[in-house]
Amino acid sequence: MPRTEPVRGAAGRLLPMLAWSVLLLGLWLWGRDLTEGRLPSAAGPAAGPAAGSPVRPASGAVLPPPARPLAGDSPPTLLEIPSAGIRAEVVPRGLDATGAVDPPPYEVPDVAGWYADGPVPGAAGTALLVGHVDTESEPAVFYGLSAVEPGTEVAVTRLDGSTAEFTVERVDVVQRREFDPRLVYGSPDTERAELHLITCGGTFDPAERSYSANVVVSAYLTG
Repeated sequence: MPRTEPVRGAAGRLLPMLAWSVLLLGLWLWGRDLTEGRLPSAAGPAAGPAAGSPVRPASGAVLPPPARPLAGDSPPTLLEIPSAGIRAEVVPRGLDATGAVDPPPYEVPDVAGWYADGPVPGAAGTALLVGHVDTESEPAVFYGLSAVEPGTEVAVTRLDGSTAEFTVERVDVVQRREFDPRLVYGSPDTERAELHLITCGGTFDPAERSYSANVVVSAYLTG
């Protein structure tokens, strides 16, 4: 889905902290479930098809079968989505003093943040990468994220030199008022290795200085 808002100038950021508050609160709740030993409720998504079984998303297209999760726990260093023009360094992000997950700084708009308290990309479970869509004056790392489609290839290079290859299964625009962290972030105990890429989207409300939704790209390990 193409963006509907142009990049704005110094009159105000397109990603004010209000827009991130819902995302960060959800991440905090998701992370708390992990650290306190509580798994998301049954309302979360069920585990996907087993390795070797084709995936058939809502679009009806047949996608490659899931691959078995990669061995090791090596953190991500580079994200590449060639079809969307995305090539970005990945840095770990943790919780700040308020219990929320720090997004990447605005000063480095070409960097994506990995939620380091969750699974690493390629491991069993849902790894999370977050990033800005733009800044005061220029596109940011996930500006082209809403344009990807099921079947898009995503590559994540890990610190040990291995590459986790993912295939996009679905792209959702989740309205801010309907945000459910257990649905957006996925169940951490899935048997598949999944990757969710998240940024802000929908329409920009100048009065509230926030976006109306989050773009969530869901992918799964295929190689």
